[in-house]
Amino acid sequence: MSNPVCYLGLVHHPVKNKRDEVVTTSVTNLDIHDIARSCRTYGVKQYHIITPLTAQHQLINRILNHWKTDKSAAYNPDRQNALALTTLSPSIEESIRNIQLLEGVAPMVVVTGANFEQHDGEVSELKKRMQLDKRPIFLLFGTGWGLTSTICEQADFRLAPLNGPGDYNHLSVRSAVAIYCDRLLAREIKN
Repeated sequence: MSNPVCYLGLVHHPVKNKRDEVVTTSVTNLDIHDIARSCRTYGVKQYHIITPLTAQHQLINRILNHWKTDKSAAYNPDRQNALALTTLSPSIEESIRNIQLLEGVAPMVVVTGANFEQHDGEVSELKKRMQLDKRPIFLLFGTGWGLTSTICEQADFRLAPLNGPGDYNHLSVRSAVAIYCDRLLAREIKN
């Protein structure tokens, strides 16, 4: 089975804070770099950083452009290679439109969240659905305290939360991206 066409979105708006209010979170340098590296490793086609804030777009562009310069690219070509997958978007809707333009079909929107009480299934169920559907997927991760209920309700598939052996369930978004990418997109090893 070939890997699906996968796009990944890190959503900074609309997301929730711990009081369940809709907010816009700040972009972090670590999220830009580390998630781009996971995306490149697992064959994600594009990594969308989603924020409506112009100041955040300026900051992200400054970081991305830094790694495009001759000196920085020569110093760390792997980072520049991974960051080349990164694109900025003012909204989830704009990202979906852009993916549809590239692929000729709207993507299947898949959402994640540590606090989902209801979900559509584990990664194995999503893989089965992808085999039938044949559309690219747009895998969304929320920052702050997660994606809003409106975004989750509009999604085509809600992935089951990642759970460890205990009660604690508050991974960094960078860790969650790496785990889901591995479960969904890793090359199967044949013995």
